[in-house]
Amino acid sequence: MRNTPDYNPVYIEVFKHLFASIADEMGSILRKTSYSPNIKERRDFSCAIFNPSGQMVAQAAHIPVHLGSMPLSVISAINEFSDPEDPLRPGDMVILNDPFLGGTHLPDITLVAPVFLEAASTTPFGYVASRAHHADIGGMTPGSMPVSREIFQEGLIIPPIRLLRAGWIDASVLKLITANVRTPEERKGDIFAQIGANLRGINRFHDIINRFGPDLVNQYMTYLIKYTEKMTRQLISSLPDGVYSFTDYLDDDGYSTEPIPIVATITIQSDRAIVDFTGSAQQQTGSINAVYSITVSAVYYVFRCLIGLDVPNNSGCLIPIQVIAPEGSVVNARAPAAVAGGNVETSQRIVDVLLGALAKACPDRIPAASQGTMNNLTIGGWDLKKQRYFTYYETLGGGTGAQHASPGQPAVHSHMTNTLNTPIEAIEFSYPLRISHYGIRQGSGGKGQWNGGDGIRRDIQVLSACQVTILSERRKIAPYGIAGGGNGACGINVLIRDGVSVELRSKCSEYLLEGDILSIQTPGGGGFASIESPSHSGSGYAKQCRD
Repeated sequence: MRNTPDYNPVYIEVFKHLFASIADEMGSILRKTSYSPNIKERRDFSCAIFNPSGQMVAQAAHIPVHLGSMPLSVISAINEFSDPEDPLRPGDMVILNDPFLGGTHLPDITLVAPVFLEAASTTPFGYVASRAHHADIGGMTPGSMPVSREIFQEGLIIPPIRLLRAGWIDASVLKLITANVRTPEERKGDIFAQIGANLRGINRFHDIINRFGPDLVNQYMTYLIKYTEKMTRQLISSLPDGVYSFTDYLDDDGYSTEPIPIVATITIQSDRAIVDFTGSAQQQTGSINAVYSITVSAVYYVFRCLIGLDVPNNSGCLIPIQVIAPEGSVVNARAPAAVAGGNVETSQRIVDVLLGALAKACPDRIPAASQGTMNNLTIGGWDLKKQRYFTYYETLGGGTGAQHASPGQPAVHSHMTNTLNTPIEAIEFSYPLRISHYGIRQGSGGKGQWNGGDGIRRDIQVLSACQVTILSERRKIAPYGIAGGGNGACGINVLIRDGVSVELRSKCSEYLLEGDILSIQTPGGGGFASIESPSHSGSGYAKQCRD
């Protein structure tokens, strides 16, 4: 990025934090006003702001899997309402969740709101958007995370449509959504929270425009994207030129028992990178297919982490990176493929594959594999005590991979998820569930000079008959170690009924009886040996890394 008479490095920092503060405050509003523990406690949401063309200018430190995908949803909304006879106007908001239009999976609902300089304008100055994971959006199983064969089994598909027009909610659209879910009041409350977050974002956007003027604000939206692009190019230039490939596997798709390969080949050429997933498996029958936006998000996340500096989270990171994901593959599925687990499970394996490839370029900067799964758990049924339907959704943490001079962390979320633990008190207050055991799964981290982090064990006793669905990974194929470090332990899912334990598949849906206990034991992270270890003697990787 060249300096120009209008460019001021101090203003870069000022606007970086101003734009990020808008997204942060939107997130605070969404969290505090939401109804569901999944949003309020786990914070399974993201907020961001965008320029007029739909490029992301800033995102708060929310969910990594939304980094590269939210701009595609905003662009879909822009394209849907590009007709000059019926454009977006002040007070309008668009709602959508279609994974094949920039979404991730159906429970993730996105609200997009244009920001205008004047009330009579039809040309947006920018956009704000919020995306939140709703604990149910219909479909064949409670929680809308089924072991499905097609997207139509996963819930209500919402194309880009107006939810608000001139500041008024379209009651018919809201009624259609709530009529197709198991917990309509909770869904309505969470959607209202997203509306409130977007309204706050619009107001704060106007505050910045009124303070600095639209020309300066617009200039620095552009400069910030160029700044992130520049820092990404510097990162890529610090890696040794070459071609680096890696293959890892998903356990299965829930129907077949065969492992599913994901292949990544990263070509570093000066300050550009090509990430090619050619050779990955074709899209599968089960719901582990990833749409293109998820794959882009995983690539964004990995390179953004490697930058290591406090640069803005925006679309500039992807400008010097070309992503090749063959259409019809497990990393770029065609409709109507089942995709509920692609967002949460396949995204994690894509990260593992990308890191594995980059470890061949600079292993001293790359950790061993983390748990490689989000351990998705949904429970739903009739709450006998409260006489209402309930849906519970949670992802569980595990061990992170060790790296040079640093052990892995135990019992945390890693990579494409950035959610928190749902407190025991919140679970037992909101649902007919009792947590009978919750702790670190000792010894599950891979061994090495630096050990991988340990996983978690969470045992949940159901107090009403219900249906449970699990989408998990790393139950057959362990998280890998690096530089001679040991693999992390595989996860285990166990049903305990009348004192008898039965191991469940990694992807399954089961009917539980009152008093049954479900034990989810999550994987540990891989271990890391010393970079001077015999397993890497003569590799030459340390000499190849450029400062």
